[in-house]
Amino acid sequence: MLNPKIKHFVIIITLLSFACKQEKSHLTRIEGTQLDIDTALAGVDSIQRFIDPYKKRVEDVLDSTLAYAPKSLLLNDGVRNTSMGNFLADLIFEETEPIVQRKIGKQLDFVVMNRGGIRSILSQGNVSARNGYQIMPFENYISVVKLSGTQVRELILFLTQSKRAHAFSGMEIVLDSSGALESVNIQGSPFDESRHYYVATSDYLVSGGADIGFFPEVDSILDTEYLLRNAIIDHFKKKDTITAKVDDRFVQLN
Repeated sequence: MLNPKIKHFVIIITLLSFACKQEKSHLTRIEGTQLDIDTALAGVDSIQRFIDPYKKRVEDVLDSTLAYAPKSLLLNDGVRNTSMGNFLADLIFEETEPIVQRKIGKQLDFVVMNRGGIRSILSQGNVSARNGYQIMPFENYISVVKLSGTQVRELILFLTQSKRAHAFSGMEIVLDSSGALESVNIQGSPFDESRHYYVATSDYLVSGGADIGFFPEVDSILDTEYLLRNAIIDHFKKKDTITAKVDDRFVQLN
């Protein structure tokens, strides 16, 4: 005769086995209702009380003053280059160059960014981390690509023919009075189509985003693992005063 404890165990196992053999349910239809999130939707006090301390902490961090801009940096104050574009390209160069030297032992030659990727100006006044999120709201990283001289020439021609002031740093482009290419200097030396150049940009552009034709093919890509937004905020932290202006990096002769 079975021991009562063993008997009970067998009964439990049998019941569990029977339950597992029951026919499984199958999803046949999904229904949903769109809810408008606006002022008519009342908040839940208990949830709001839970969120408030975290919300306050995030806003304190975002709005703490990191630097000061005595003058607004704009995206429409120049035809071929702008103060805001120059500021962003120059800071990317400054923040990325040490990474390139450390990781691959190479010199960064220049930086190029698309105009559409810069989503805000920098207004006169206190500068905070929130400004970094406004300028670069995307989760884009800095990539460094190795381009042949031929690829760089194609990139330069794209910049000269574009109707938008794309941002770059480390390079000077001069057009003649008719708009034809007059000269190009990279790091103070004439452009040499026989060599390769290391160029910092957004991983979004390298992957083909925006279809701007910058990088159809590249010889190699260095992922810096450095968010563009973080580079902006780190730069703010290092500078007491934020300044930039329209300059001679891209001009057309009269």
